[in-house]
Amino acid sequence: MSIFDKIKKDTMGMVNSAVSSVGNKREKFTFSALPESLEQMQALPEASLDSPYKTAALTVCALCAYAADKQIGTEMLNWLRGPRPLNGADISFINDRFRDGKTYIPFSYFAGATPDNDYTPTQPFTITIESNQYSNAEQGYMKLFIPCGGADSPRPIKLRMKGDGKWFLWEQYLLTGIREPKSADPWA
Repeated sequence: MSIFDKIKKDTMGMVNSAVSSVGNKREKFTFSALPESLEQMQALPEASLDSPYKTAALTVCALCAYAADKQIGTEMLNWLRGPRPLNGADISFINDRFRDGKTYIPFSYFAGATPDNDYTPTQPFTITIESNQYSNAEQGYMKLFIPCGGADSPRPIKLRMKGDGKWFLWEQYLLTGIREPKSADPWA
């Protein structure tokens, strides 16, 4: 075995070990009420941002806040993004996703929210964040998945770890199309 082959084998072993250590993991978060300001969000225990799962759960809360008040939602999302605030294209994308009254989309990630009840979550608000064997394939990043009451498969969200060990929102794919709520479906 050459030196190159030994290095390659050792590196692949470390990567495979890191990937398999994440595996299929599921964390649930429960909120008695959704935060309505950045200060309320920062007062939550999940605001420590010491795990990508916590940051992912708070991202859904921030998107719900954005649906109600763009300024407050922007403040929350900018805080969750750390040193990389939303730019004009990001804001335009989010605004486009909420066009035509689709403010129900982020609520579809909470337990009990389905098209039949117009995506009204059960309370307290509970959200599940999942990982799989490929979630940490890219060093310093974590790709997690959030089940959605209006889609057949969980939606991805990507987080990045800062040097201080905190996790920040990198990319979210949570605002893609889902089934119409029953009240908006002319065929229901």
